[in-house]
Amino acid sequence: MSTRQLDDELTIEESLGKLEPVFHFTGAMPTGVTVSHLGRIFVNFPKWGDDVAFTVSEIRDNKTIPYPDEIMNQTNSDDLAAAFVSVQSVVVDPVDRLWVLDTGSPMLQPTKCGGPKLIGIDLSTNKIIKKILFPEYIALPSTYLNDVRFDLRRGEEGIAYITDSAQNGPNGIIVVDLATSTSWRRLHDHPSTKPERLKNFLPMVEGRPFLEYQPDGSPRPGASMGSDGIAISSDGSRLYYCPLNSRRLYSVDANALVDHARDDKDVADTIVDEGDKGGASDGLESDASGNIYSTNYEHNAIMRRSRDGIWETLIHDSRLLWPDTLSLATDGYLYVTANQLHRQAKFNKGHDLRRKPYTLFRTRVDVPPILLK
Repeated sequence: MSTRQLDDELTIEESLGKLEPVFHFTGAMPTGVTVSHLGRIFVNFPKWGDDVAFTVSEIRDNKTIPYPDEIMNQTNSDDLAAAFVSVQSVVVDPVDRLWVLDTGSPMLQPTKCGGPKLIGIDLSTNKIIKKILFPEYIALPSTYLNDVRFDLRRGEEGIAYITDSAQNGPNGIIVVDLATSTSWRRLHDHPSTKPERLKNFLPMVEGRPFLEYQPDGSPRPGASMGSDGIAISSDGSRLYYCPLNSRRLYSVDANALVDHARDDKDVADTIVDEGDKGGASDGLESDASGNIYSTNYEHNAIMRRSRDGIWETLIHDSRLLWPDTLSLATDGYLYVTANQLHRQAKFNKGHDLRRKPYTLFRTRVDVPPILLK
């Protein structure tokens, strides 16, 4: 190797961000993470087969503590609306409230009324201030509520946008009016929200095809789910989303999503195919400077797209084994969970290849989050 080659490699390596471990998880695998404006860190653990003692927690004193308390984390089978069932995402909104997105779908089972819900918590009192239940024609039996973003400038109390990443059913975006708790589906089963088929998309993770075998023995892309990652533009005018099983990024006009007078075709006409992200991703995030961030589970990486539409590698690190959720905090750090999702037994012919601990990382980006309020 020449000196020039070595210098070039060092330059490339030094240009990448630095990954800093924040917390190690020795129990159930986490998915979502969010950080309050005062630095409190919240994570969640969906019920996918691990022993989940509590599905929402706060990291305090180097421990995970049930949040807001143990009772709220004890599912009531007679009243699914009374407590958390299986939480996929936690997000702090622009005015520093915590929102908990409950799939109501442990083990990806069909949902029942009261299970799928969005719950708001006042972080100054740790009390629930809003519980939004989804009618069965909005949260379908197949629905899997995945991630959520907020624009509090719209309507009386704001709007929430949620991805439905259903594995075996229609995908789309669910829009929620926070003042009235009403919700409606948009882009219902639109092709841009659907996972790509195996003949068009073969995901590669740790150098091997990432496949899941169906009951009839036929393979499909592993964790074959639709609209998953979600992010909002810095001015709130567009909503970005991506299927879990795809390398493409899409956006849609936010005004169209919230306008009841516009029909589904009119809304779909505002979709823009934003192109290839350089790899398949789970989580999306955005910042106040117009950048978009994407996890890249195929390459153990976090990608960043600048305002001019150019993608670059922000982080590449072998420890990023299935980077899942991204969360940009007011402290200037971008947080990410790495949970080894692809090593679960169902993707490895019955062999659980995960090795604990799972890890919460962060990297400094020194850009403020989007606070639409």
